[in-house]
Amino acid sequence: MNDVLLDCRGIVKVFPGVRALDGVGLRLTAGSVHALLGENGAGKSTLIKVLTGVHSPDGGQLLWQDREVHLRSPLDATRTGIGVVHQERNLVPGFSVAENITLQSPPSRRGLIDRDAMTEPALTCLSELGLDIDPHQPVRELSVAQQQLVEIAKALHTESRVLLLDEPTASLSPQEAERLFEVVRRLAARGTCVVFVSHKLEEVFAICDTVTVLRDGRSVLESSPLAGHTHDDVVGLMVGRAHSATEMEPRTVDASAPPVLSLDRLATADGHEDISLDVRPGEIVGLYGLVGAGRSELVKAVLGLERCTGGEIRVHGQAARISSPRQALHRYGIGYLTENRKEEGVFLEQPIHRNITVTVWSKLAGALGFVSARKERDIAQDLVDRLGIRVSGLAQNAGELSGGNQQKVSLAKWLAADTRLLIVDEPTVGVDVRTKHAFHELLWDLARRGLPILLISSDLAEMITLADRVVVMADHRIRGEVANDRDYESMSGQIIRIIHDRADSAVASKADAR
Repeated sequence: MNDVLLDCRGIVKVFPGVRALDGVGLRLTAGSVHALLGENGAGKSTLIKVLTGVHSPDGGQLLWQDREVHLRSPLDATRTGIGVVHQERNLVPGFSVAENITLQSPPSRRGLIDRDAMTEPALTCLSELGLDIDPHQPVRELSVAQQQLVEIAKALHTESRVLLLDEPTASLSPQEAERLFEVVRRLAARGTCVVFVSHKLEEVFAICDTVTVLRDGRSVLESSPLAGHTHDDVVGLMVGRAHSATEMEPRTVDASAPPVLSLDRLATADGHEDISLDVRPGEIVGLYGLVGAGRSELVKAVLGLERCTGGEIRVHGQAARISSPRQALHRYGIGYLTENRKEEGVFLEQPIHRNITVTVWSKLAGALGFVSARKERDIAQDLVDRLGIRVSGLAQNAGELSGGNQQKVSLAKWLAADTRLLIVDEPTVGVDVRTKHAFHELLWDLARRGLPILLISSDLAEMITLADRVVVMADHRIRGEVANDRDYESMSGQIIRIIHDRADSAVASKADAR
């Protein structure tokens, strides 16, 4: 069963300021379990959306069994034979299993939906998956693993020949994941091509036979037999070596210096427990983990956006009680570069000079409370020059800038406030490679000048490029720490092993407890 079902040739997708896919190729054959790999931001999600009709490509061809197709909607993809199971469930909780399975093409009689006729096709699909579930049971009563299999049953009902599984084991125990693998093998044996998107390389090597690797929107390995590659080969392709900290001016961290920020056995209402870490002057400490690890929620607790239930936060050795980001900035000198720059990082409909100086308006205000326009523009121009922000003028609205320049404007406002500790959350998501490298140089230089930085990133190459130490999180706990020796293959291997070994152990322990 080596028939090519879907052949993607030179797929291009461009968003404002970002070339998300740049000539990507992917060939999917019947009966194959095909791994689609890459770091966050590599283009996997965008490619999936192109294949499922959510986005139309701006270039390239999609060939379905040697005939060019144009997928203008998810319904077009379904009718073609392409199904998807997203990481987030896409079921109607109040509907029955049968209603969910037949939702896209429900049986009808005399123009009305025939609920009785739903049972038989639902049972057929469930039987093919070896799933013993009452088709009349509401979906909300099922376990996460059962809901995922119901999603796959939906794809069987629509006769999907290509099935995309996006991080299918992210919320499953090892036992539940193995059951899913049995279903995947059964689907492949009947001629379905299953595309397996995952960060868990041990699972990829256990279940997949073919692999495509994306990096920075390009195919660096295209539809290649997995047997010809080692774990380290794949990691090297994913993280690349395009940019290295060795290319930047050297910097050192004084390990004996008192920490600027200390978390001591911190616990939060969001579920964190026993979180302890220090960040010293001029040090970049990385927080790495998969989606749901609790990294962003942890820093929000530091900023007063989440409630702390135990432990202590100390800034410059003194206990800190922080109730808001405003207090974090003005009392403790903590700045926060958010991952959601369009909604939280910049005011899109406001000029650049106002965005940059918003954190220091109180200092610029005169006796009557009016902000000095001249001082505002002087500060903004200085930071635009220092950070290399490409603008047509200080009066230009931030919403007119590229994603990378918006991020630089967001950083500039914290530098304007003379921030003494910078928390950076996913700093280069959605920006092109050149801008990413420039932003890395900015953060590196800030640390070299003594600014401590707590860095959250899902981009492993970025983490290894910048961080002096990488603290690995899973399930709202710290699972390990790796000192950065700048050896990409060694570092990435250690981090991946920690996050998956410890996270899987935690999930298994919870399952045993239940």
